[in-house]
Amino acid sequence: MTCPSSIFEPEFTRGLCEIFEQHIVFNQVLGLRIDSLEADIVKAHIPMRPELIGHFTHQRLHGGVISATLDAMGGLAVMAAIGARHMDEAPLARLHRFGKLGTIDLRIDYLRPGLGQMFHATAEVLRLGSRVASTRMQFLSADGRLLSTGSGAYIVS
Repeated sequence: MTCPSSIFEPEFTRGLCEIFEQHIVFNQVLGLRIDSLEADIVKAHIPMRPELIGHFTHQRLHGGVISATLDAMGGLAVMAAIGARHMDEAPLARLHRFGKLGTIDLRIDYLRPGLGQMFHATAEVLRLGSRVASTRMQFLSADGRLLSTGSGAYIVS
């Protein structure tokens, strides 16, 4: 497991990637893997697999996979932003801050069908308050074409 980061300590980066990729079991079902982890943006990818197909005739990715991926990415962006906000704390202490994180609102706009063998997702935090965080997410084809966008609100305390 490799999750590149230029801001966070290796212990925090490894811990956050382990939480996201291994302990959140649904992310394993999606096949979601982190590509980069920064305070202001997170990036990941998801490979196409037969069990993720929603429209069998056209071999399109299921819309629920896109929605779940963008929701997970919004949560990951909030985790990274919280981790960056509390750099004065030890990495393990910061990792324990995610226990109450949860989605309270999610909007997904499907712009184009999910066709291809690999997809990329990005997310950024627009505002990190003391109780609620707002995010913006993107779901892209392997060649960078925008397929879906999302916005979410997450409870952080």
